[in-house]
Amino acid sequence: MTTSIAPALQGTAHATLHRDPAPCACGVGVLADRPDGTVVRHGDTVAKAHAPDTDPAELALRLAVAADPALTGVLLAPLRPAAAPLHGRLVTFWPHGTPVDPDHPERAPWEAAGALLARLHTTPAGQLPPALPPMRGPVKAARALARLAATAPDHPAAAAVTGAWRTLPPWARAESLYDHARALCHGDLHLGQLVRHPAGSGPWLLIDVDDLGLGDPAWDLARPAAWFACGLLAADDWTRFLTAYQQAGGAPELSAPDPWPALDVPARALTAQTAALAVTKAVEAGRALDEVEEAVVDACARMVRVPPQLGHGAAK
Repeated sequence: MTTSIAPALQGTAHATLHRDPAPCACGVGVLADRPDGTVVRHGDTVAKAHAPDTDPAELALRLAVAADPALTGVLLAPLRPAAAPLHGRLVTFWPHGTPVDPDHPERAPWEAAGALLARLHTTPAGQLPPALPPMRGPVKAARALARLAATAPDHPAAAAVTGAWRTLPPWARAESLYDHARALCHGDLHLGQLVRHPAGSGPWLLIDVDDLGLGDPAWDLARPAAWFACGLLAADDWTRFLTAYQQAGGAPELSAPDPWPALDVPARALTAQTAALAVTKAVEAGRALDEVEEAVVDACARMVRVPPQLGHGAAK
């Protein structure tokens, strides 16, 4: 990662802010600086430098979806309709919103998340731009496993994680195209992908279009489903999330009395991805796995002992 992009990105955010009317002078700083994106805030403007390997055409299509009036109230719309180049990176500009407060998990907007996903998944195909790329959920999972293989192949937990990964069908490992029912998906849903806009008082909206595209809507519910299955998400919170999704008219296979046949493979894939990243980050930091990380590794070990029934996600 080229961390030097952050100061330059701060300058572009500042310039964008002062072309906007009535800017807010508060809130300046780096919000994130990772290989897959550097994000800075200047007042009411947030600038994101996307990963160096971002496809310009695909990003343009994803931005078009976020800016489409049909997705108003679902996706946060960009301040500019197109990305701008900066030091070999593509930069997009967004209004600042208030994120979920990690210090108050009891206030987590599970109902809002479920309802927003339902609206996203039921977006009519005719309202989407042609040639919208696949959602990148399986690709991100595969990258996490590749990172584990490159960083910590001999870690005691690595065998369980890679073994669980191998129980999944090719589409869930990004080794073949997904050809089941398709819907507009977020691709990387977690609570960090929601903000209130206008900040503080507005409704919750989904952010981050990097993984947006067509795919299996179950993938967007898979991370909370995996947390619930691993004992990391309370049953009440899972019920709030799933009930809100179903009551908002989400995908039919996920609104059935038993949605687990549809959720099983994506939830297993997200469990393996989460465990792979946990082990990799622990090794890079020179520390042992914590209790939560051990829980997802243990779940991977159970997946190896009891291979999934691949009815919904059968290999093609």
